[in-house]
Amino acid sequence: MRIENHMTQKDVAEQLACSQNCYSKYERGEREMPLRYWVQLARYYRVSLDYLAGRTDRKEPHHFGGRR
Repeated sequence: MRIENHMTQKDVAEQLACSQNCYSKYERGEREMPLRYWVQLARYYRVSLDYLAGRTDRKEPHHFGGRR
């Protein structure tokens, strides 16, 4: 999603309020990214968590009422 949206690691790290070095480790699989960051990225990119996790090809998030 980062590359598809023409963003640098620094850009994404700023969205997550973490360092570029920390985000780089998430991308390389050296660290497990916290769920709260997955949720932030899904909201930022306006996609579902399942899409980010590679569980579906459907980008649209599901809304079941409540908070968005």
